[in-house]
Amino acid sequence: MLKKKLTLAEAKKFLKTKGFFINIRKNSQKKTLRFENLGVFSRTIISSLLVISFFGIMPPILDFKEERKLLSKEFKNNSQNEFKDTLNNKKKFRTNEDESLVKKYLFDDIFSYEDLPSDTVRLSAKTIKQLFEDTKYNLEDVRKNKLVKPVSLSLLPNEMKMIENTKKRKELFIQIILPLIIQENNTIKLDRKKLFQILNKSKNSKNEKRWLEKKFKQYGVANKDLSTLKIRMDEVPTSLAIAQAAKETGWGTSRFALEGNALFGQWTWSGEGIKPAEADDNSTHKVMKFKVLQASVKAYHRNLNTHSSYRSFRSARAELRDEKKELDGLALSEHLDLYAETGKKYVEILQQIIKQNKLTDFDDAKLLPSTIALESLI
Repeated sequence: MLKKKLTLAEAKKFLKTKGFFINIRKNSQKKTLRFENLGVFSRTIISSLLVISFFGIMPPILDFKEERKLLSKEFKNNSQNEFKDTLNNKKKFRTNEDESLVKKYLFDDIFSYEDLPSDTVRLSAKTIKQLFEDTKYNLEDVRKNKLVKPVSLSLLPNEMKMIENTKKRKELFIQIILPLIIQENNTIKLDRKKLFQILNKSKNSKNEKRWLEKKFKQYGVANKDLSTLKIRMDEVPTSLAIAQAAKETGWGTSRFALEGNALFGQWTWSGEGIKPAEADDNSTHKVMKFKVLQASVKAYHRNLNTHSSYRSFRSARAELRDEKKELDGLALSEHLDLYAETGKKYVEILQQIIKQNKLTDFDDAKLLPSTIALESLI
């Protein structure tokens, strides 16, 4: 039986009754037949897959774009201009710098000293004096040569209050805490040097960005404000630190210093501490205690560099930096009237201690390097 040939028109008519449409235009016939042959269900499946794929791909793309945007904004080196603008407006400078302090991470690195072994040895005053003699470490040489031996002691000797000769007691106390204070200033100096290196680069590494994040936390800087970090991350004059330690501990004889390594009488309302004997029964504050002396020194620097009570201290220090002047312990002590309840009287006592004991001789003293990193500071 012969098969009847269908004309094109008849074929189109037949296919139309079956739901197909032929649109002969260039090479699109196959495409039209193939797509329309899929049906409603198949087209819905394909459309759904396309939508799911789109929303699956977009979040990583948006995250990547946002990260690049944040990094470019976060580390844009316009902080020098902001810093100068702030200095030109002292009122703004003194109010905005501590606008928001994030206290959560301030002392994390200081609390890490608690993880040190508990077998710290307390040397006697006689042993310490012999150690200093053996290493040829004496204050007369320091005043002359401006070099301090890196002798780091963890505890004060119990005999401090038994040394009747006031001059010898003061000398021993200064010898013990001087390397610790300079060491902390060196740590800050190295950090500050690294901060300026980062700011002077157009692009920073991941390690540099992580380091910045860490420092923002340590100094309680909100909103990653680089200008605030520059103001807070700075040294405390050695003469001023010695004078405050001497005042707060009675030249190393106080119970807080001997029992809790507390050189600067910092208060705490939470955690471990030593309750002052003269405190009221209803009083909840204690004097912070530390495992080693270096932790107390670090906490003192962090306190002056972050607490709102010492905002004017940081402001005056920043102005000295901006004017390319050396940090002046006597001048900066004027801004520590809120450190004690006695206010201006406290400042007068600090200045008297600095002058009578010629502590400014130690402001430009350098710690002999115990590491390669510290060699650059000599």
